[in-house]
Amino acid sequence: MKVIGFLTLILFLGCSMGKHEPTPINVIPLPNEIVYGKGVFKIKKELTLHFNNEKIENTARIFAEQMEEVLPVQLTKSDKANINLILQQPFNGSELYELKTTKQQITINANSVKGIFYGLQTLRQLLLFADYENGRFEIPVITIRDQPRFGWRGIMLDESRHFFGAQKVKELLDLMALHKLNIFHWHLTDVPGWRIEIKKYPKLSEVGGIGNHSNPDAPAAFYTQEEIKEIVHYAAERNIEIIPEIDMPGHATAANRAYPEFSGGGSERYPEFTFNPGKNETYSFLTGILKEVAALFPTKYIHLGGDEVHFGNESWNTNPDVQRLMKQHDFNDLKEVESYFVHRMADSIQMLGKTVIGWDEIVDHGLSPENSLVMWWRHNLPEKLGAALNQNFSVVLCPRIPLYFDFVQHESHKTGRRWAGAFSPPDLVYQFPPDTLPGFSTHFEQIKGIQANLWTEQISTNKRLDFMIHPRLSALAEAAWTVPEEKNYSNFKVRVKQMMKFFESKGIYYFNLFEPKTTPEPNESF
Repeated sequence: MKVIGFLTLILFLGCSMGKHEPTPINVIPLPNEIVYGKGVFKIKKELTLHFNNEKIENTARIFAEQMEEVLPVQLTKSDKANINLILQQPFNGSELYELKTTKQQITINANSVKGIFYGLQTLRQLLLFADYENGRFEIPVITIRDQPRFGWRGIMLDESRHFFGAQKVKELLDLMALHKLNIFHWHLTDVPGWRIEIKKYPKLSEVGGIGNHSNPDAPAAFYTQEEIKEIVHYAAERNIEIIPEIDMPGHATAANRAYPEFSGGGSERYPEFTFNPGKNETYSFLTGILKEVAALFPTKYIHLGGDEVHFGNESWNTNPDVQRLMKQHDFNDLKEVESYFVHRMADSIQMLGKTVIGWDEIVDHGLSPENSLVMWWRHNLPEKLGAALNQNFSVVLCPRIPLYFDFVQHESHKTGRRWAGAFSPPDLVYQFPPDTLPGFSTHFEQIKGIQANLWTEQISTNKRLDFMIHPRLSALAEAAWTVPEEKNYSNFKVRVKQMMKFFESKGIYYFNLFEPKTTPEPNESF
């Protein structure tokens, strides 16, 4: 079977299907094409899984581990009469997969190992939420042909403000995998704490890792490089790419506590907030850090932040190094100094073979769109999205409203952020993105996808973290995967009830959107 034949088959059958009724299957995100047959596939004691390519073997093993609490899965490469789940030869290509159940067996075809993985996650949910009668699972006879709307389906976790540790991160990665989310953006450095070991500069974690947003004297908390490698590997097995963020030139306070010689100062409200852009040694220091970061993360991206520099660059007006730089290059204002810094660090990132990501402030710095990716976060400045697209940048959509998960989910909630009264309920997450966004229709090919961001100033416990993520993570997954014409929020709410039962079985706290005023909100006291 060749890829082109497989794709042609899908297009032909897709045209013949027409509109289907709202699906009775409890799968999130909802598959994009479903054909229902007659009857059910019954599993009594165990599932025998046959795969025909060693590239699939690890993916099959992960699936078996995921299912071990629910149903034993036996892996085999041999042809046996009792095989009831077949994984076919993968091909290089997209995330597309086909899952077909008959009364006798289940077959998953895909263009790639990723597609096989996503087909298995769909099957996993079919089994998790299946009818269970007379000691056996029953799932419908069905054909699913599916692929995501967006290639970038992400969530960001800020661990500078509060540190949660490897076990909690792995739990989040597991839930992302179940929902077919594929990007984990890891915010590891900021004002309260530096959370990644850099061997060339050990004080970054030993000193910069001390404290958090609610307790500046908390013991140093950070990830060792061995822990980072383990988590990166764990994510990769689940087809999740981890993208590190090392914030600069602002949000540098933790680093400056450790190495004050590279500080550019700050302002009264944000002391020691910036790196010093007027010192050549600063660029050597930061490039040395990024070399170690690049070696730890196989992703093609490094996020350099680049946001809110004006919060704490007041000292640049009197810093002799900065003033000398301005005179040398005939800069007229601090914005030009900031652009100079961003360009130099972008060059360093590109020399390391990586692509620069920055928040939407970097649109103003004249970076090359071919070598940069923009995250649009300022929902109140839609013109910044339009400017990024008009300048041919690729863009990830992650606006505060509705994709900042530190904003409250319901009007009755007391802890969390709001923006002029606006907040981020699950239904707004689900309905995102609207096609009314500037440039959305005319530059759609430049929009890589969507991402939710979870800042943790007001989140210091695992319970609070879970409460702010779920079930919005489920809504995010469907917003990123399912095409608009197949989405239906009322139908989603039926399916999310089953997902909530899964959360309960795993001891994961969540916001109950069906009883919003009676769900206990885990508040934080600072």
